[in-house]
Amino acid sequence: MSAVVGGATEPDGLDRRRAVQVITACGAGAGGRGSGYQVAGNVVLTAAHVVCGAATVQVRFLTEDGGTRELQGKPFWVNSASDVALIAIADAAVRGSGAGSPAGAAVPPVRFARVSKPVECEALGFPRFRLRAGTASPDGGAAVSYRDSHHARGETTPLSNQREGSLEITLKSSPEHDPERGRSPWEGMSGAPVWSGGYVIGVITKHYRSDGLSTLAASPVDRWYRQVSPQEIGELSSLIGLPAHPGRLEELPRATPLPGAPELREAAGLLASRVAGQWRKEERRRHVHDPFPLPVRFRNADARLLDHWAKIRNAPPGADSTPLALAGRIDRIVEVYRSIPSRRLVVLGAAGAGKTILTLRFVLDWLGARTPDEPVPVIFSLGSWDPTTVSLRDWMCHQLVRDHGLAVPAAHGGNLAGALVDTGWILPVMDGFDEIAGGLQCAALKELDRTTTPLLLTSRPREYAEAVETRPFPKAAVVELDDLTLDDVALYLPLTSRPGTDGGMRSTVWEPVLDELRRQRRSPGAENVARVLITPLMVAMARAVYSDAPRSDPVRLLDTATFASPEALQRHLLAAFTPAAYEPSPTDGGSGRRRRQDWNPDRAQQWLGYLAVHLDRLGRAGTGVPARDLAWWQLGTTMSRSSRMLVIGFLAALALGVTTAVGNVPADLVATSFGLRFALVRGLVVGLLHALVNGLFFGLVYGFVSQGVAEPSRVRIQVFGRTGRRRTGVLPRFRLGLACGVLAALVLLFLDRVVVESLGLGDGLDGGLVGGLVFVPGLGLGVGSVLGLMAWLEVPVDIRSGVSSSELLSQDRRNVVFHLLVWALVFGTGAGCANAFTAGPAWGLLVGLAFGTEAAFAGGLAYGLAFTAWGQWVALARIWLPLTGQLPWRLVAFLDDACERDVLRQAGAVYQFRHAQLQDHLTRVFLAGRNSGLPTDGPDLP
Repeated sequence: MSAVVGGATEPDGLDRRRAVQVITACGAGAGGRGSGYQVAGNVVLTAAHVVCGAATVQVRFLTEDGGTRELQGKPFWVNSASDVALIAIADAAVRGSGAGSPAGAAVPPVRFARVSKPVECEALGFPRFRLRAGTASPDGGAAVSYRDSHHARGETTPLSNQREGSLEITLKSSPEHDPERGRSPWEGMSGAPVWSGGYVIGVITKHYRSDGLSTLAASPVDRWYRQVSPQEIGELSSLIGLPAHPGRLEELPRATPLPGAPELREAAGLLASRVAGQWRKEERRRHVHDPFPLPVRFRNADARLLDHWAKIRNAPPGADSTPLALAGRIDRIVEVYRSIPSRRLVVLGAAGAGKTILTLRFVLDWLGARTPDEPVPVIFSLGSWDPTTVSLRDWMCHQLVRDHGLAVPAAHGGNLAGALVDTGWILPVMDGFDEIAGGLQCAALKELDRTTTPLLLTSRPREYAEAVETRPFPKAAVVELDDLTLDDVALYLPLTSRPGTDGGMRSTVWEPVLDELRRQRRSPGAENVARVLITPLMVAMARAVYSDAPRSDPVRLLDTATFASPEALQRHLLAAFTPAAYEPSPTDGGSGRRRRQDWNPDRAQQWLGYLAVHLDRLGRAGTGVPARDLAWWQLGTTMSRSSRMLVIGFLAALALGVTTAVGNVPADLVATSFGLRFALVRGLVVGLLHALVNGLFFGLVYGFVSQGVAEPSRVRIQVFGRTGRRRTGVLPRFRLGLACGVLAALVLLFLDRVVVESLGLGDGLDGGLVGGLVFVPGLGLGVGSVLGLMAWLEVPVDIRSGVSSSELLSQDRRNVVFHLLVWALVFGTGAGCANAFTAGPAWGLLVGLAFGTEAAFAGGLAYGLAFTAWGQWVALARIWLPLTGQLPWRLVAFLDDACERDVLRQAGAVYQFRHAQLQDHLTRVFLAGRNSGLPTDGPDLP
């Protein structure tokens, strides 16, 4: 029948078990009949005129043995303009034994399409000419009359009935004559969905006798969007899965689609929307269009860097193989790329020359003109790829899961990321080939050689030239970015500053500098400036330091005593950028806009320096070059493992120690007569002992599992709306929890029965031998139940869920909080009920609260600290590093604000410095300041 994909039932085509006959009664009248189709667990789709005015509605399914089963229905959504209606049937009735339809939970969703050209189609209904009168009953009883089903097959075209707006269905077979004058033999067929290629394209509504017996008319799906209000379309979307916009309807007949459509087609569409939104926001933050995009240009690269033009052009032997003219501007990059038959383009450029901006422009322009059957461009930062340990395909899949949440299981195994990559729905935009470690670049090129995937690759010229020295990158055309011209800079920089006294560009702060640059014989200082302001990065830095910051005069850039070389000038702009970005802004109280958070510029530079050093250490420990992706779940992981074990162990000990100590005091006060002093002393001792064991256990376990960084969970907790998907992780987790719980119970018994009682602090509440025999398996079953239940409740994160850093952090936090609640519920309920039967409800309630609270903190919180990305983030990045002054307490707010200031950028689930040069500069400044014992502050603003 249908497959199960990602925990949901896969859409399917026409299923005879879901076709129904609709029988209506209209008060004293005879009523009428129609057809319909079960489109959801308890929803039937039919024609509006079938149920209009009906006093009662009955839905009749055909059973597997040829019988029928009738269910009461109630029209709840009717639209006369489109002649479409929905009938509700009781879900319990659908699930009942002998139901002709599949169980409600197993009903696959219906897919909808529109028709643009003639296509074959089919419909299954119950027309009047299928009436069988006086037919012998199958069970040998009295003769019965009934309507049998009719499978109508034919062709439909959108070119007929254009004025009425209906679909004309031309049938391959039909009644030979009209047996009863005045009545159509097709009565009762109304309401049957019309199918084509597994999609519903309309609902049969009319038979015009003048058209003949072999022609029917249907209400087309795409017409509904003009006949139904947007609110009602939203209702249909949630009820039967109708796309919310007509543009999302599948178009039939389909062009040759990429493999895996339409499920992957839909996923690609969602991914395209997400990628476009992400990079539009980045474009806004970078002020790309303020005042206008810098005119980055490119030209054909040196012929020694590219493959044979015959291969690039996919030319047959002997055919034209002349070079393609690829020169152009950044706003034509998509046009240039599409002109390359091999669809492989390498873009070379010096540091800061505009490669990253070009990739951003390429992605946005491609998506702006993308058709639904085209691949989705996704930017991949190559610096994190080690081609000697992971294949290109697997690395891309990991990045897609991390940055775009494509972890949902696919129809034929694997996840959605792998399915999209394997079927060509992803157009890789590989940024930063030069950022791969030097010794790995040749290996990376060999790995790229093994694929025929269309792609766009960026690199610095020298690194790429060395990699292709012995063999070019197959089928790849190569272009190289040009420097900005003086005219480009002279048009751009004055418009970024305050207008001059005359309101124009001639008297801005940049005019003295530009006058020097225009001289035929430049001064040494002007020559330095001219050699620096040739890349978009340096122009953007100059803008931030001298146009956006108040009281700054760019004339000092011409001072050779301060800046003796172009390199010194570059270092100055990089050093001054961060203080300028964090220049305190005046309160904008009247604008209604949220005021930007003010951070101390010196502290901000120190925190950014720590982040840069963290990335440097993280990358050099892996691939040998600085990492570029700043992931929140990796913060603190460059600390020594022993330090991290101590932090995690201490917090786990604190979590159980405090709750155990506090929980024992009221229990001893209520249930014993030893008094307050005894309760306090015993609570303190028991808390310390339990804390020591818990801290040692989770600290050591964290040290064992922390060899690899804990990444954010790609699952969410779903309590309601569950599917029948089998969850294979339940039993293994239950067994693990059972073993750990039994071991923990034995240790706690030893502490409470041996150590605590030897100190004279026994309170007689341990239940003796019976209590011990119950406690050990009880704790084991409790821990096993918690882990098993969590495994059962976990479902993959939906592709529609957000995957930004803050959204991933929130998802992980929700999972940990739910973990705490499950620990509290399982142990609190179990312990409370057991004690309520033996010692009364009051004592049971007290014990339940104590056990639940201790379990939540001892098990849930300690588990979260040791085994989840959010727990380690809290322990290291939210507690330890702020305590030591390395990072701010409001870290997420600081990172997001750094993005708004264009110091960082967000790339999916991670942050990145806006440019590698800025990151490397901050690393050097931080390390130099620490080694000299001086503050790691940058220079004052000029």
